[in-house]
Amino acid sequence: MLLVRSYLFAGLFYLWSVFWVLLISPLMLGPRLWMVRSWRIWSLGVMLLLRVLCDIRVEFRGLQYMPKTRALIAPKHQCMFDVFAQFAVLPDSCFVTKKELMWIPFFGWYAQKGEMISVDRAGAATALRKMVAEAKERFADERQLVIFPEGHRGEPGLPGDYKPGIAALYRELDVPVHPVATNAGVHWPAHGLRRWPGTIVYEYLEPIPAGLKRAEFMRILQERIETASTALLPL
Repeated sequence: MLLVRSYLFAGLFYLWSVFWVLLISPLMLGPRLWMVRSWRIWSLGVMLLLRVLCDIRVEFRGLQYMPKTRALIAPKHQCMFDVFAQFAVLPDSCFVTKKELMWIPFFGWYAQKGEMISVDRAGAATALRKMVAEAKERFADERQLVIFPEGHRGEPGLPGDYKPGIAALYRELDVPVHPVATNAGVHWPAHGLRRWPGTIVYEYLEPIPAGLKRAEFMRILQERIETASTALLPL
């Protein structure tokens, strides 16, 4: 039964996504914020499907630490759903994503309309400078800039390999960083279609203040995210 419900969810997820992608296409002609806000409805629809079909609840904790204006957010990354979920709660989010995703029809067009930041992973220092420059532009609009410190999805319970991009943004933007822990990969694995019942939690943790040395910042960031994410695994 679990497998049947998982496959049913997968089918309806893609149907809902295609329907929504086509429905919001006129927003390409409107203001950027309309496009970004429309993703909230899509994200809430995915959560409803998870609840009804897979018996998976989605819970957000640490709301007192969730930013409402410009902020740098660093979530743990375990599955595709990590991106969708933030659209449901952040008022004007902007994601750092790999350049290759911008080539996908509709996804890439809408991401450009929403002024997401694309990064060429092979670009090294040049790519970092471009990312920082674009991040400063997004902050002028009081947006919440989301970057996954690991750069790719990891397995639940395993410490990630934290990349230099988050440190560059932390230094150049001179703002606190909001870490986010999760156990999403336990219920929505990075690979395969099976979904496991339980509670997916996204926990916003106490912000890390600006101005720390790079090594200290990275140590605190990884320690907070990994410790809190491990504590969520049994849910």
